[in-house]
Formats: sequence, C-alpha cells, structure tokens
Amino acid sequence: MNHPPENPEVSQRLTSLDAYRGWVMLLMMGEVLEFWKVAQARPDSGFWQFLAGQQTHSEWIGCTLHDLIQPSFSFLVGVALPFSLARRSASGQSSRRMLFHALWRSLLLILLGVFLRSIGQPQTNWTFEDTLTQIGLGYFFLFLLGLRSTSWQWAALFLILGGYWAAFALYPSPPANFDFAAVGVAPGWPHQLSGFGAHWNKNSNLAWAGDTWFLNLFPRAAKFSYNEGGYATLSFIPTLGTMILGLLAGGVLRGGRKPAGKLAWLFVGGVGLLLAGLMLNWLGICPLVKRIWTPSWILFSGGWCFLLLAAFYWAADVRKLKSWFLPLVVIGTNSIAAYCLDHLCGDFIQESLSTHLGMNFFAIFGPAYAPVFHGALTLLVMWLLLFWLYRRKIFLRI
Repeated sequence: MNHPPENPEVSQRLTSLDAYRGWVMLLMMGEVLEFWKVAQARPDSGFWQFLAGQQTHSEWIGCTLHDLIQPSFSFLVGVALPFSLARRSASGQSSRRMLFHALWRSLLLILLGVFLRSIGQPQTNWTFEDTLTQIGLGYFFLFLLGLRSTSWQWAALFLILGGYWAAFALYPSPPANFDFAAVGVAPGWPHQLSGFGAHWNKNSNLAWAGDTWFLNLFPRAAKFSYNEGGYATLSFIPTLGTMILGLLAGGVLRGGRKPAGKLAWLFVGGVGLLLAGLMLNWLGICPLVKRIWTPSWILFSGGWCFLLLAAFYWAADVRKLKSWFLPLVVIGTNSIAAYCLDHLCGDFIQESLSTHLGMNFFAIFGPAYAPVFHGALTLLVMWLLLFWLYRRKIFLRI
C-alpha cells in the first residue's frame, strides 16, 4: 500500500473532519425548519426568500447551499479513507480482510439507501440516485484507488472528468419532435438548454436513457419512464470523482506538510476548482448541473469542499478551537445514525411535538414563524438523541 508519510500532528482523529461532516448533516436535518413556509407567509421579506432558496435544490443549472450537502458528504468519505487505511494497516489487518470490508460496506450502503427510499412504499423502491447508494456504488473503486499512488488517483479523476463528458456529448441530443412532457418536463420549462448544451437536458440525456433500461430490470409497481427531479443512477461515476478529490485532500492532510502548507494547498486547489467549473459552464462546454453531476459540477462543488475543509481545519485543528465545534462533532461522529434518525424519525418527532404542545405554542412570535420554532425544537430533540449516543460512545458504523 502507498501511503504518504504520516504527520504526528494528525495521527489522531481530526476534529475538522467530524465538524465538517456534522455541519453537512445539520444542513440536511435542518430541512425541518421549513423556511419555505415562512417565505410564503412573508413574501415581502428578501431575507426569508433567500433562506428558503438556499434550503432547496437548483432546478437545473446553478448551485444553492442545499446542493452542497451531497458532494460534501461524498467528499468526506474520500478524505477519511487514507486515515482509515493507515489505521487498519497498523492494526495488522490483511489486505484481503480490508478488501472484504470494502465490498461489504459498499453493499450495506446501497441496501440501506434502497431501504430508506422504500419507507412508505407498497414494495421495495429500487432506486439508486440517493446519497448513500451513490456512495456505495462507487466506494469499492475508491478503496482500490486508496491503495494506489496519487498519480493513479489523479489519472482516475481526469479519466472520469473527460470520459463522462465525452459520453454525454456523444450521446444524441433529443430531436426536435422529442416529447418532453412524456418524461416530466413541462412545456416552456425555463431551464431547457439548446445547442450543444442540449446533450445535458433533463430526462433526455445518456444517464436518463440508462435508467429507462436499468431500473426496469427490477420489480416495479409501474414501468420506469423518468425521475421527476432528473436524477440518475449513472451519477455514481462522477460522484466517485468527487470522492477522489476527497481522497487527494485526505492524503495531503495526513501527509508531512506543515499546517500552513496544507491550508495553502486546499485554498489554492479550491479556488482553482471553482474557477475551472465556472469556466466550463460559461464557455458552454459543460453546464453546471448537480442533478446529473456533470464534470463541471465535480470541479465546482469540489472547490467548495476544499475551501470548507480548509476553513474547518484551520479553526478546529490549527487554531485548536475544538470545544467550539462540539455541537457539530456530536452529529459528525455519528453521521450514519444522524442520517437514519432524520429519515426514520424526523417526521414522527415533528408530529409528536405538534400533537402534545399544539401549534399555538410555536406561534408565540407570530403564526408566520411557527414552522421555524417547530422545526428548531424537532432539531434539538434529534441532536439530544445523538448527544446521548455520543456520551455513551455508541456509534453506528458501516
């Protein structure tokens, strides 16, 4: 195995990784704040309109804060891998055992994602576009790259960037008589692309075509024709690209550079990736679309991930402000538990609070703001449950 020289300063668990991961999960769990309801009640408030916009996904081209949740979570899987490999190797685990664990983890992530997506459905909902299944589909390949040198990792990243772009560009764009309404795209949808960009249009691209074949191999209540949001299984390939960026960043953090050198690497890399992603979009070479994880999105979102990681690393591990990040660390050290808690119990907790306290309780500061106070208390209950697990050192691992 090829690992960079270990820096004694980071031989222990980095607080920044747990804090960053906790921040990402908090954004996801924070959907219970329902800013959109306040925005509807206060249409004259630019502040609430902005918050509501940042808590939703971009319709197609563009980026919101909410759009950075999935790439950040995927990126951090890559960042953590060099530390995990080194720790397992130091404990005497054989390559065969680590290989088996990687396969098992991939399978569990895929099945857990399918299970959570099937809740409330009449039968198993075989869909593979959510965060956990996308990571699971690419994790084993990430593990194999983690055993190789950084040259291999860079080569794999460029292969994904170039190959995925070329695959979409070579796939025929929809003809003039294509029935977009039949694939869930309303007539006059303002985000429809023309010219070369049409290769990346919603539910008429390569990834959509792949799913119309692949997803219909599984038992379904009705034939799959399109995903309402335009998401696709094939996005696990560019998601792997995001995880490789994390793998490269993790190698730098674990390496022998001084903290200032690591911060400089992350900052310069982050700015460079942001500019590269924006340029590809502005020049019309590749649109910036999170929903199908275009190569420009790999670069742009990866740039934000680098900069966010640099900020957390500087504050938590360089400035040693670790105690400031305890609320986030409580979530970040148990991210799988937080993910499951949000998907399995979030609605139940929210409904229970409204049943026992009454919505009038949350309208103390005005009916328009009741959803925020309701959501904030729900969020607090979920955090307290995670804090209970944290204090007892109970962590859900896959």
